[in-house]
Amino acid sequence: MTADRAYLDHNATSPVRPAVSHAVVRALALPGNPSSVHAEGRAARAMLEDARDKLARLVGAAASQVTFTSGGTEAANAVLSGALRRRGSAAPTRLLMGATEHPCVTAGHRFPADAVEVLPVLASGVLDLDALAARLDALRDLDVLVSVHAANNETGVVQPIAAVVALARRHGRTLVHSDAVQAVGKIPVDFAALGLDALTLSGHKFSAPKGVGALVLRDDAQLDAAFVRGGGQEARLRCGTENLPGLVGMGEAAEIARLALDTESRRVAQLRDALEEAALARAPDGVVFGRDAERLPNTLCFAVPGLDAPTALIAFDLAGVAVSSGSACASGKVARSPVLAAMGVSPALAAGALRVSLGWNTGEGDTARFLGAFERVVETLYRRRGLAA
Repeated sequence: MTADRAYLDHNATSPVRPAVSHAVVRALALPGNPSSVHAEGRAARAMLEDARDKLARLVGAAASQVTFTSGGTEAANAVLSGALRRRGSAAPTRLLMGATEHPCVTAGHRFPADAVEVLPVLASGVLDLDALAARLDALRDLDVLVSVHAANNETGVVQPIAAVVALARRHGRTLVHSDAVQAVGKIPVDFAALGLDALTLSGHKFSAPKGVGALVLRDDAQLDAAFVRGGGQEARLRCGTENLPGLVGMGEAAEIARLALDTESRRVAQLRDALEEAALARAPDGVVFGRDAERLPNTLCFAVPGLDAPTALIAFDLAGVAVSSGSACASGKVARSPVLAAMGVSPALAAGALRVSLGWNTGEGDTARFLGAFERVVETLYRRRGLAA
């Protein structure tokens, strides 16, 4: 990243690209409100709709299916409010969600506690599809919403969304939502091909400004009520004047991500794989979480027995390396990861989990800096083990 810092926490926030910053500045220079009919307002509207088109192309949707929001959490909360349904059908009365979902799902829904079921995952972190099939069979006479994220923010494990949708389609009264916050911009995401009813995303995970995101709904799905009420913006679903500079930035970031997706994914995956191999060479007893599953190309989540993650994070930061022990949404809290717990990881091992997530501005110098700091951390750990023995 820079000569004195290595930023390896892209799953928390990926730094804004220079071209995105320039797009934001151009939007800031426009005085018009996108809802105004004068020339300045029409120019702002044109910028807004161009951003919508670019984002839609990135996720394989039509622009008319995209509703802008303040981020992934707001979008997921709207979907899980109980108001999502297909036209002509009743709203779901049951929610099935994966055991490794993000808090925007686990804490963001508005279903009664007795109407929510948590679906187990395998030791690899992949959703147990047999468990999903069994629950859908048992609930075939009810209207059900299934929520499964496209990829996990801590481990990078990619979920079989196409298979989830296929199971749901055997039950005509089942809707499927996917929190695709971590997947969009890192791996191909095709809303139309997947057959989802709803998809939610956040711009700052793929180098857009913080505070912008989107909800994507298929044409025969709808929300019964606006989730932000007011002047009628965003097809009357999310009212309030749109954050034009942020959304224009997200459109630019989406276009860059779409055009560079294949080459950038391969480049980052090579860096991640080399980093993983080198880290395990320095700590042969290290455990990589989700290693037996498909993972995001940029994510490495691992632990070394006996390592204390909060202490290690301080050491990395002092060495000029920014990494994480899990979700940034839980910063300041030292607790066992629900994701690793669902995967059956022991509390002692989970306490040392580190997440390294690479991105567009990560180079070999950054990974080398991490490995240098990691080697010192591991040497200290092994020395203490030796003294204790």
